[in-house]
Amino acid sequence: MTSPFPVNNVLFLADSYKVTHHKQYPLGTTSVYSYFESRGGTYDETCFFGLQYIIKRWLIGPVVNHDMIARAKVFYQAHFGGTDVFNEEGWTRIVEKHGGYLPLKIKAVPEGTVVPVKNVLFTVENTDPECPWLTNWFETLLVQVWYPMTVCTISREMKKTIGHYLVDTADSIDGLPFKLHDFGYRGSTSVESAAIGGAAHLVNFVGTDTIAGLELHSQYYGTMMAGFSIPATEHSTMITWRRYGEADAFRNMLQQYPDGVVSVVSDSYDVYNAVSNIVGDELRDLILERANRGCLVVRPDSGDPCVVVVKVLNLLAERFPTTVNSKGYRVLPPYLRIIQGDGIRPETLGDILESVKDAGWSAENVVFGAGGALLQRMDRDTQQCAFKCSHVVINGESRDVFKNPSTDSKKRSKKGRLTLERRDNGELVTIQEGLGNPNKDLLVTVFENGKLKVDYTLDEIRARAELDFVQQLKEDRIQKACLADAIGISATEVVG
Repeated sequence: MTSPFPVNNVLFLADSYKVTHHKQYPLGTTSVYSYFESRGGTYDETCFFGLQYIIKRWLIGPVVNHDMIARAKVFYQAHFGGTDVFNEEGWTRIVEKHGGYLPLKIKAVPEGTVVPVKNVLFTVENTDPECPWLTNWFETLLVQVWYPMTVCTISREMKKTIGHYLVDTADSIDGLPFKLHDFGYRGSTSVESAAIGGAAHLVNFVGTDTIAGLELHSQYYGTMMAGFSIPATEHSTMITWRRYGEADAFRNMLQQYPDGVVSVVSDSYDVYNAVSNIVGDELRDLILERANRGCLVVRPDSGDPCVVVVKVLNLLAERFPTTVNSKGYRVLPPYLRIIQGDGIRPETLGDILESVKDAGWSAENVVFGAGGALLQRMDRDTQQCAFKCSHVVINGESRDVFKNPSTDSKKRSKKGRLTLERRDNGELVTIQEGLGNPNKDLLVTVFENGKLKVDYTLDEIRARAELDFVQQLKEDRIQKACLADAIGISATEVVG
């Protein structure tokens, strides 16, 4: 029977040249210790996420057997043109000595931790002295954590931007987790990549249309429902009513879903006409009628967002009552909002929000959706991710090793056994050459000898990944509530 996946055998999870590496270490090598880091990149810190998925998907339990070895032996002999380079003896030892469980140890920073670049994020070493080649065999697979980590980092950076504008222009940041919606499913390279990237976004936000990401969290992070969506139109469900029936398409949406939030794409023909004459005139009474039961989210989907979003806000203000919040910015009534899902990237998000602010509007009026820029517009070099050997044991002698290319000093690697420690001032630093304090090491053993040692939940990860200023606002609110309770007055009076 054909497998539903192109690869299900861990003996096929490495680059071809790694098949030959078991014969390339010095005679007497018994230990290889390697590490993974972000050497730099677009952002000066990373939010670590996704290793648990890789471990659970590929490494737990007896993952090697004799049939796999037999198939790999034939495959690699053909792949290398008839030359026998496959490490049959080494893999057979793993089956017969370890029952197919991998004699490896992985220590990693807890998922959701935000770590400045140029610091160790996880380490890998063999636990069987006869299998030193095994450590770097899994480099190919383990380095793929760059993708969820980078998506998570980009999503968090966008959360920072939105959060700062909410702090500046809104009375509350409670809506922040819903402010960036994942539209990236169709733009992903595969269902699996959509699942991995979609799950990474959900560390920071709870809005998504990427169902695959929800399934990944359910299976690998123990969260039954990690994100939410709403009824929404697409252009096909609008233009089938034809141009003269656009108002009927809007009306149908509001009547089919009389309660809750609905989103209607509004630029099929003329977004300004749709806002002024359909939403603001022909259907105004229907919108007001359901005002206490739901919210209409208008979705412009073309044009310059810095211009279009502001103009749509202003047109809505001509037809519906607005208020001014305590920060001095205008707010639409709660039954009207805008979602901008076109052209949303980390570089453009701030410009759009700045134009909204300059026009006197609060950021709370607008929700954003991101697709390709969230799940696809990146690569391993976005955060310069790398996996390097830093320590070996040969004939009983410990050796700290590193690379230091004369042609590129940025690629100098770390030396020796590593710890990640927090200084008294809160700064995270990597201590090299085995000089760190194991009692202060933030790296946690997450996998050892085929077994998962720590099982993180999404709630834990989200708590670690939370923005500092958001966490501080939450703590301030709790303190004020406790104070109010202690002196017997309302929390509002305490704030006042």
